[in-house]
Amino acid sequence: MQTRIEEKPSTTKRMIVMILAVLGLIAVIAGIKVLSIMRMMAASKPPPPAVVSTAKAAYQDWQPELRAVGTLRAVRGADLALDVAGLVTRVNVKSGDEVRGGQLLLQLRDSEDIALLHQLEAAAALAEVTFARAKEQLAVQVISKADYDQAAADLKAKQAAVAQQQVNVAKKQLRAPFAGRAGIVTINPGAYLSSGTVIVTLQQLDPIYVDFHLPQKDLAELRTGQKVALRLDAFPDRTFEGTLSAISPKVDSDTRNVQVEAKVPNPDRVLTPGMFANVSVDAGAKQRYLTLPQTAVVYNPYGETVFVVIPKREADRRQAAAAAAADDPPREQQPKKPGKGPQLAPDALVVQQACVTSGPKRGDQVAILKGLEEGVEVVTSGQIKLKSGSPIRIDNSVQPANSPNPTPQEH
Repeated sequence: MQTRIEEKPSTTKRMIVMILAVLGLIAVIAGIKVLSIMRMMAASKPPPPAVVSTAKAAYQDWQPELRAVGTLRAVRGADLALDVAGLVTRVNVKSGDEVRGGQLLLQLRDSEDIALLHQLEAAAALAEVTFARAKEQLAVQVISKADYDQAAADLKAKQAAVAQQQVNVAKKQLRAPFAGRAGIVTINPGAYLSSGTVIVTLQQLDPIYVDFHLPQKDLAELRTGQKVALRLDAFPDRTFEGTLSAISPKVDSDTRNVQVEAKVPNPDRVLTPGMFANVSVDAGAKQRYLTLPQTAVVYNPYGETVFVVIPKREADRRQAAAAAAADDPPREQQPKKPGKGPQLAPDALVVQQACVTSGPKRGDQVAILKGLEEGVEVVTSGQIKLKSGSPIRIDNSVQPANSPNPTPQEH
């Protein structure tokens, strides 16, 4: 009896068949996925135009200025005190009063000093009578010249004692050394004051000085009599004008800055010493610049650029002109392949990046020296999502700051 042996395929062949089957399945799945993605891309809509704000380049007359932060100082100011101690008997000034030069502000008890003054005045009067009698007697040779000289010396000594006591009496009185506004008065009658105790501050407020510092490189542009403008946070809607009154003859060796002083009229006395002020000094004649908001300029390592707003037909024309200048004319005889999605209309707005050269800055504005012409519309916000040829939609309901003299805003 013969045994039939069945030949089974080898293990290697089975493995090859299984691998080919898996690869085929993966290829089918990948193909289906690629087709699905391509259909989705074909059906997808292009992104909407970027929303930006714009402004037009315009010429403005700029006054060259030197800017600094200064401190207001009274033309005359002093903390008044007495150099003697004593008991206060009378206070003739109230807080914030406008006082005259020489006006009595405070009186210490001086009854003993006045009594001594009267005694010395009586002695001086007697010495004067004695001297007059001695003068008459000397004329008729009744007394000697020595007696006459002694009477004259006694008279002078008594008069000097009177003058000294008058000074002692005056020391018990505090008088205003100049006209000005008194500060806060906290001294009351009956209080005992030690010598040197500050009683009241007195400040002459009209006019008022402002002290500030400028770099030594600006010395050539400084002249006494130049116009100075002050702006303060306390009065954001006002500008105080004055003149440059003095320039320090010495430059600080630590900071290399020079101290400058300006005088500002203050008839309503709203400016007070110690306030900070933003100072601008006119330097030179006015200059005419093409200006834009500073936010319109994009600063890159390779230069400064702006995005110019133009219609799409103008962008296509410029692109064709640039290609012609590069000896690579467009092939108009070949029909262009239609792009996917809707095409932009010729009047649709797009942006084109342009290189510019910026100049001086003033507040929120910057001067454009090269690269733009007057009336050109440029993007002032939203540049981060733009490139040349990007479609845009303009919304100027909110504009970036464009003030030549910005002030801090608190919200």
